[in-house]
Amino acid sequence: MSKIEDIVDALENKISKVLHKQEVLKQTNARLSGQLEELQQKLLEQQEEISSWVDRYETLKVANSMLGSDENKRETKLKINALIREIDHCIGQLSE
Repeated sequence: MSKIEDIVDALENKISKVLHKQEVLKQTNARLSGQLEELQQKLLEQQEEISSWVDRYETLKVANSMLGSDENKRETKLKINALIREIDHCIGQLSE
């Protein structure tokens, strides 16, 4: 009879260890999920900031071209022409 009791005790110990390990893994998973959400939010904010800086850079390039810089004149002319076409299109829609 003691052999069965030993087997049952060993089984209970193993089950206890497995349940404890499961609880530790649940806590680790929750912590990692929280960190993942924080990092994803931070990444999104950084992507938005990069986008903002890219827009500022493009604006600065256009402004430099208008001030006489030879580097980006072609891009500036194309951008101005695109804006003129867009304005013409808007005027055309308002005329209708």
